Amino acid sequence: MISVFSRRLVTTKVSSFAFRSFSAVPSTMKAAVIRETGDAHALKVELDFPTPELKAGQVIVKNEFAGINFIDTYHRKGLYPRDLPFVGGQEGGGTVAAVSDEAAAEGIKVGDRVAYSVLGTYCEYTAVPAAKLLPIPDGVGVDVATSCVVQGLTAHYLTSTCHADLIKKDEWMLIHGVGGGTCQWAAQMAKLQGYKVIGTCAKGKADIAKNLGCDELIILDEVPGTAYEDYESVDIVERVMEVTGGVGCKAVIDGIGKSTVDISINSLAHRGIFISFGNASGAVPAFPVLRLIGKSGYVTRPKLLDYITTREQLVERADELFGWLKAGQLSVSVDTTFPLEEAAEGHLYLEAGKSKGKVLYKI
Repeated sequence: MISVFSRRLVTTKVSSFAFRSFSAVPSTMKAAVIRETGDAHALKVELDFPTPELKAGQVIVKNEFAGINFIDTYHRKGLYPRDLPFVGGQEGGGTVAAVSDEAAAEGIKVGDRVAYSVLGTYCEYTAVPAAKLLPIPDGVGVDVATSCVVQGLTAHYLTSTCHADLIKKDEWMLIHGVGGGTCQWAAQMAKLQGYKVIGTCAKGKADIAKNLGCDELIILDEVPGTAYEDYESVDIVERVMEVTGGVGCKAVIDGIGKSTVDISINSLAHRGIFISFGNASGAVPAFPVLRLIGKSGYVTRPKLLDYITTREQLVERADELFGWLKAGQLSVSVDTTFPLEEAAEGHLYLEAGKSKGKVLYKI
């Protein structure tokens, strides 16, 4: 399904350049920049970083918010290498400030409210290909829309596509860390799609997790100062088998990593799939595929960009996500907003496991 706004992107013509650009986009801007990889203090706020140039097929977005995601910390640390220096972030939202002729021909105009995901969003202005833009529906705030782009779309592909239909409606799905971030979304979406959900969360986030609709919630002790729970404080595999009548879960969604890999594999049902998408406790160590033979299990290590490879895929996922939001079926919790000047504090907050929802920068 393609939304009304996305159809307008394809069909509407704009002829006057006066409607396509502000009188001037400044040549420099405020940005949180990584010049050397390292801890959170490697993020340095610069006031005179060059503003990106507008190229064919692009728009310039004046950012109001930028999302803070765990993948940003992996880039900052060098776990996922990038060329230095770079502006952090890959999730933003704001208003269109300048439009190329090609983008204007697709119906995009200055002042449109948009959200998007491209690299380099911890800044005042970002150059974005027109095909990457998500129009923000009326009634949805820019902060909420920005929250949707990475975490929302990630949760959508994890629960709807990534399991390769190895799980059917009314079968069990285990989702780790439902108290915050992506998996708060994933638990709700899994229920909307008809799956039975077992969630894990820390005691300090149980108040949030209890409102997500999980069929079973396994509450764990906290590991102070970290972004994950004490996964040895409860025998999760034993509890999963009790809840599922000894069957196990047809899909396990795991963004924790090193601390949960054994739990996830051992919680699988016959021909279940282990979906490892994050490293909050450290990267998953290599393991022999022979470990999967007991239940003929599957494993995948996906990333969002491979599930929105076309404009149509992006719009289809966003349409369903925004539809759930507008219908009141999906709750988005914006936990904390940091001013961009406190860039390091935003990363420290996320990595300490304090968030109970989305963490943003106000640009």
